[in-house]
Amino acid sequence: MKPNRRIILIILAFLIVVLGAAFVLWPRVAKEYSGKIESITIGYSPFESAALYYIAEDRHFFNQYGLNVNSRKYATGAAALDAILNGEADIAVGVSEFPIVGRAFQKAKIRIMGSIDRADFIYLVGRKDRGIETVADLRGKRVGTTFGTVAHFHLGRLVNLHGMSLQDITLVDVKTPEEWISAVVRGDIDAIATAQPYADLAKSHLGKNAIAWPAQSGQPVHGLIIAPNEWITKHPELVGRALKAVARAEEHIFRHPADAKAVLQKRLNLDPAYAETVWSQNQFSLSLDQSLIMTMEDEARWMITNKLTSERQIPDFLNYIFEDGLKSVKPEAVNVLR
Repeated sequence: MKPNRRIILIILAFLIVVLGAAFVLWPRVAKEYSGKIESITIGYSPFESAALYYIAEDRHFFNQYGLNVNSRKYATGAAALDAILNGEADIAVGVSEFPIVGRAFQKAKIRIMGSIDRADFIYLVGRKDRGIETVADLRGKRVGTTFGTVAHFHLGRLVNLHGMSLQDITLVDVKTPEEWISAVVRGDIDAIATAQPYADLAKSHLGKNAIAWPAQSGQPVHGLIIAPNEWITKHPELVGRALKAVARAEEHIFRHPADAKAVLQKRLNLDPAYAETVWSQNQFSLSLDQSLIMTMEDEARWMITNKLTSERQIPDFLNYIFEDGLKSVKPEAVNVLR
């Protein structure tokens, strides 16, 4: 065989191997949908629990499934949940399970389409100059949190574990990320129970005057995808396409972790070192399983005990789960007992 021909064959073989590998490794793609482009509005809050949503949006996975997404930012997951109930948004993402428990007591017509995160990121940050050295020192102090959020629940559980109830502290409702930081830094409150990255920012501003504790006691917070029952019933195909985009984002995290972290870091304006810490506090995966039901039942009992609802019966949270969408996209991730 002539040398030139041998070189050409070697190059061709190399290209076949490279292109074949690229085809196998390339995420399930783009041309899967070629129908009508439809618009949906998605509400979110600025927390890492919505990372799969940020990645799906940033890497245009929604577009690849024929969805033009209008994003609406809300201060909390509870506010994003209110947005779908008020008709401001079609879907809410990254919402924790706790406000859904509250709405279930109110018979809200909503359902969970999937969980996209399990996180350990709720912290209590206190001021040492107010005599706070242990959790027990919160007794009689002004402690801020956002009422009706999962931080409210974990604050209550934390003080319970230290021999107190919420009645032993003065609760202050602080509603926005700016307030979470500024209220404790100015001294309007003595401590704040809130999520990362805002807990870390408050701690940083307080410097040596800060003391902090993780507040979740090993119970993860679920970041969820929720929509009104009526919207789900009318748009089953859009549900499937949205979940496919989120599944692509999960795959992107697995195949390109550095790029996925960069998207989260940019979206939340995180310090690179802190972004690594945030990443380790979360399990970004699309699923629906029994642990979510158990968590919601626990939170419902807590709400009844603390008289945050007039109801005395725990809702049947299976009525707030929509499995069909995720079963059509990632059936192995659905493990809900009925």
